[in-house]
Amino acid sequence: MLAKDLINHDLPVLKTTDTVGKALDWMEEFKVGQLAIVENTDYRGLTTQDILFEADEQQPVRALPPLYADVFVNEQQHLYEVLATAQRHELEVIAVLNEQHQYQGTIQHIDILNELSKRLGSQEVGAIIEIYVENRNYSLSEISRLVESNDTKIISSFYSTGDDNGNFRDILTLKLNRRSITPVIATLERFGYDIVGAYAFEPVETPDKERFDLLMRYLDL
Repeated sequence: MLAKDLINHDLPVLKTTDTVGKALDWMEEFKVGQLAIVENTDYRGLTTQDILFEADEQQPVRALPPLYADVFVNEQQHLYEVLATAQRHELEVIAVLNEQHQYQGTIQHIDILNELSKRLGSQEVGAIIEIYVENRNYSLSEISRLVESNDTKIISSFYSTGDDNGNFRDILTLKLNRRSITPVIATLERFGYDIVGAYAFEPVETPDKERFDLLMRYLDL
């Protein structure tokens, strides 16, 4: 999904001639703490509730110093790039420009997270497992083959990097399409994979329960 597909067309944009009072009213109505300022099709930056609260309500927003005038995304950038930019600058909203640097609309941070949640399959029923990996030195195709050998599919995967001091190792998180994952964990362990934990799994009511309980207690150590 691209930035242009994430634009929230209901979210208002401020003209430089709009008053502080109007900006505050819109922020209250749309439950946001930031809004984009645009002059014609030129993006001028963002203003925030904190800035507006310090100003006279009759002032035009052009009289106030805008923030993040040089922070925006191109309409053709991917969802992940949009999220990275928003997170890096701790933005609640982020402006979208086209190739000619003309303002196209605004993306709300919550909409990015909602779309990411859908793509990660968080609403799908299924277990989640976390696997320690080292410096990306792993084969997702091999892990997928081992998972699928137990009649289970990977809905989504997510890779998180440990810190530079080695305090945390890299973790591969897998969302699976079923909750009965005892055989999956057993297979991955047998092939030397270090399982961090398992979540949202189905309680085991089979002869494998004792072995599974031992494994879960081991993971909690």
